[in-house]
Amino acid sequence: MRQSIQLDFAGGRRGISLVGGLLLATGALAASGVLLEYRVMSQHRAGLEMRLAALAQAEAQARPTESIADTRTAVSAEQAALDLATPWTLLLSELEQASKENQDQVAVLGVEPDHAKHRVRVTAESRTLALALAYVERLQSSRSLQYPMLDRHEIRADDAQHPVRFELSGAWRDMP
Repeated sequence: MRQSIQLDFAGGRRGISLVGGLLLATGALAASGVLLEYRVMSQHRAGLEMRLAALAQAEAQARPTESIADTRTAVSAEQAALDLATPWTLLLSELEQASKENQDQVAVLGVEPDHAKHRVRVTAESRTLALALAYVERLQSSRSLQYPMLDRHEIRADDAQHPVRFELSGAWRDMP
């Protein structure tokens, strides 16, 4: 004879034990306490943020002119420091020496440093393009300029002698 096996996968529901009920109640009370504490802290933080914003606004209204003046002073001091860091003496003497080596046929019209890129742009004028190219070639051996290159040139048709105005640029070297 065979005996049949009865399987009950759903099973019967058991009631909550006393220990389980106490743990459930304790967990619910703890969760409620944490939620209450979170709300109190959120309100306190919001109040502190409002006070901080009010203080910052009051301070900004109390000293707007001092802040602007301080900023301008700092910017001009930084610009002066950058200007002093440019190796002007050596750079200008080498530009002058290169002009003299070309029988003073090259006139330097402007020198513009770009401190952010550590470069300098020189605007000059010569009688011919050959003299301009010789000037740039002479500056190739300069101690203060690194990689001087002719950027552009133009023959001045509005002048009777038709001089060549040219621009060159290069990186300046920091000398010890």
